[in-house]
Amino acid sequence: MTDIQSIKNRFGIIGNSPALNYAIQVAIQVASTDLSVLIVGESGVGKESFSQIIHSLSSRKHNAFIAVNCGAIPEGTIDSELFGHEKGSFTGAVDSRKGYFETVSGGTIFLDEIGEMPLGTQARLLRVLETGEFIRVGSSKVQKTDVRVIAATNKDLYESTQSRKFREDLYYRLSTVPIRVPALRDRKEDIILLFRKFVVDFAERYKTTPVQLDDEAKNLLINYTWPGNVRELKNIAEQLSVLSKQQLITVTDLQLFLPEKNMNRLPVLSSAPHMSSEFANEREILYKLFFDMKKDVTELKKMFLEILKNPALVNNAQNFSAEFLQKDHALNGNEYNTPVLSSAQTASLPSNMQQGNQPVILSQKDEIDAHEEVEESLNITDKEKELIIKALKKHRGKRKDASLDLGISERTLYRKLKEYDIDE
Repeated sequence: MTDIQSIKNRFGIIGNSPALNYAIQVAIQVASTDLSVLIVGESGVGKESFSQIIHSLSSRKHNAFIAVNCGAIPEGTIDSELFGHEKGSFTGAVDSRKGYFETVSGGTIFLDEIGEMPLGTQARLLRVLETGEFIRVGSSKVQKTDVRVIAATNKDLYESTQSRKFREDLYYRLSTVPIRVPALRDRKEDIILLFRKFVVDFAERYKTTPVQLDDEAKNLLINYTWPGNVRELKNIAEQLSVLSKQQLITVTDLQLFLPEKNMNRLPVLSSAPHMSSEFANEREILYKLFFDMKKDVTELKKMFLEILKNPALVNNAQNFSAEFLQKDHALNGNEYNTPVLSSAQTASLPSNMQQGNQPVILSQKDEIDAHEEVEESLNITDKEKELIIKALKKHRGKRKDASLDLGISERTLYRKLKEYDIDE
């Protein structure tokens, strides 16, 4: 059995996160088969390395391997690139040409960004996967090929099938074995290891001393969202190696190299040394929610006071009720009918609250006193549990979608479910 660490050393993969190790393990296990593989992951996570792992450990390793970026080939020429064409089949086709599926027969084709492939080409690819047959553009002759297809995407292909931008039959044919490469923000323990490797490499290239980070800079690096993943981290390391005027990088120096638009703009909390970064991010989300709730409550208080101070609204209580309920509907999305008390209901009220058939409003003093006694519940644990339950209900129990909606990792969500004893 091939050792995971030896594979990492061979292909320059750095990191020890469980998700990364699992993805490598799946690649090793599936390599000896001829099954189609779909590699899923965000841009910049290193999906092509996994295709090379699969090819190098397969029985096809001595044959050709080619990587094709489906998003970089124009729609009008991609069929010709993949399947070839005959002379005169279209303007500019001055000679016959073999396509990749013909030239790489016996080897492996890596189709990167498969989600960008046109629907017509998808139908041709499906035929190759199912029968091993293809037809050149402008020809009627069926040809055979023996190619293993490995595809990769940074899109949600299943969602694309629902919007009819990707063939559903091709999706299931490609994803015989899916490999999910984790995003850099989901393997925080590997960020500093990767950064050190990159700065050492660049120091050797540019004949300089490797830069180092102070503790605050390390914390910022770990908690940054990394939308460009490993590729973005490598770029930052190179910029620091070339442009930094000092060897020790502070948090202020590092912020100059991180794009401001990708920085977390939620309220910043002072992080104690023992507080985990994931917990800090959850706290920020909850505080933002509380600020929004506080704003809504303040607006409602202001509305009540204005109504109580306006005699015209007090004299016409039913109009006030309608206006209040309309505003409540705008805030909460609830639908109500303006309440009108029947004569029997009015008679059951205390004498000081009976006022014909109209809803009775308390005096200004009573209303203000009663309002001031209301205490808001700002218990973080309760609100966090409530948000998790709502997210799970919204996404029908799908943990991955719920965790994305909440802004936390799937592992953190699983821990919270156990902590709060939430039944899915």
